[in-house]
Amino acid sequence: MRKTVFNFLGLVVAIALSVVGCNHLPLPTTTPVADVTTIKLSGWGASPSEQRLLKSVLQDFEVQHPNIKVKYEVIADQYMDVMKTRLVGEAAPDVFYLDALEAPFLMSQNVLEPLDGYIKPEFDLPDFEETLLNIFKQNNRIYGLPKDYSTLALFYNKQAFANAGIENPPTTWEELRSDAKLLTKDTNKDGRIDQYGFGETPELARQAYKIKAFGGRVVDPNSRATFANQSALKGLQLVLDQYQKERSSAQKTDVGTNSGSEMFGQGKAAMVIEGNWAIPFLKETFPKLDFAIAEIPKVNNQSGTMVFTVAYVMNKQSKHKPEAWELISYLTGKEGMQKWTGTGFALPTRKSVAANLGYDQDPLRSSLVAGVNYGTPWQMGKFPAAIVNSFDNQFISAMLGEQSLLQAMQRAQNQANQLIKTLD
Repeated sequence: MRKTVFNFLGLVVAIALSVVGCNHLPLPTTTPVADVTTIKLSGWGASPSEQRLLKSVLQDFEVQHPNIKVKYEVIADQYMDVMKTRLVGEAAPDVFYLDALEAPFLMSQNVLEPLDGYIKPEFDLPDFEETLLNIFKQNNRIYGLPKDYSTLALFYNKQAFANAGIENPPTTWEELRSDAKLLTKDTNKDGRIDQYGFGETPELARQAYKIKAFGGRVVDPNSRATFANQSALKGLQLVLDQYQKERSSAQKTDVGTNSGSEMFGQGKAAMVIEGNWAIPFLKETFPKLDFAIAEIPKVNNQSGTMVFTVAYVMNKQSKHKPEAWELISYLTGKEGMQKWTGTGFALPTRKSVAANLGYDQDPLRSSLVAGVNYGTPWQMGKFPAAIVNSFDNQFISAMLGEQSLLQAMQRAQNQANQLIKTLD
């Protein structure tokens, strides 16, 4: 019994000594967890496929930047109105989409962070298409980096061309009008045209390059409308002559469709002028359609097209500017851009990425890529809504024969400039 007691006491003492000893041993080291910064990215809605692709690219970014989490927000309606309200209220996201059309106004309002100080040589700024980069410059400062772009090109139905005996796409506007006459068909012989040669989109976004082809301008350096002059009217008259006199072109509403792409896909127009966005739509919706793409035929012996692009910009009031730049630089860097544009939803703004993806040699996209060198940027001064809305309303009225082209453009120009005067 006594031996047992001593054994027990010995065990207690041993345990006590071991505890005391442990108090003097160094504690195991642990790796400190880095703080995670959440930044907000906002953009407008797109197709489900595009949304999935963007989320995948953002996940790749987060893997490479474990200290940054991106909260992505889709603003489905009235995107720019929402963004302007949030910028005024200091509630805008850290990074957001900015369309070229809206860029001049926001760049003039001291709400965007200039990116020049963040851009290092290894970012390879000269790799961007200069035309696209210049769209987001003001007073020699860079306010946005273009994430993708599209120009316009001529989509034509190869079977319709073969049926009409036309071997090659037109290279001049005169050839386009001649081909359109051959392609306009009353296939059912019921007095109703079933296939128009050309699908016309009368909005300014599809007409500005025709104005430029004759030396005209849409806006002056002071952001005032100036499309009611004789040079501008020459380009627009081409549209009216084909639509009213030759009756070889139609608008989407004339044939009961929602877009030029749909009009083309349904075979109601043998030619349309569309952008890169039409390619996946046509392939998915009309898989049996045999079509090809060529550069827009020259107008007045001038190559022309439109250039549409969107940039990532940084909110000047962002509380996380270093992290916001990390996101922008990844999304517009070579790796991120290749992931974003590799599926063909959009064209890359970096020349090296376009070369890697082979878009300059792609049968469907090479004509779109070529247009970036001579295209007219879709940018209409500081007050684009006034100019675009006035033009669109009055030009369609002229196409329908409700007033002369000169009357329509004078009215549109006056309306636009009166409104701009109240805004400036």
